[in-house]
Amino acid sequence: MSTEIAVPEMGEGITEVTIMRWLKAVGEAVDEGEAIAAVETDKASMEIEAPVSGTLTELLVEAGDSPEVGDPIARLDPA
Repeated sequence: MSTEIAVPEMGEGITEVTIMRWLKAVGEAVDEGEAIAAVETDKASMEIEAPVSGTLTELLVEAGDSPEVGDPIARLDPA
């Protein structure tokens, strides 16, 4: 069963992020806590981390897209 990775809460008043670039590609293994995407908000640059270890199976948004907090951005199959 796959796990959805969603845009996490990033601070008070932040409602969306811009995906600057993906740090991992579909098919790559990731460890829990490993950065998978570089994002920017109107206040800072940061990274989104994998919530569990596994293999990245699908990217749901592209670099340049601006998903809102809570929106799914990728899926992975747990290890």
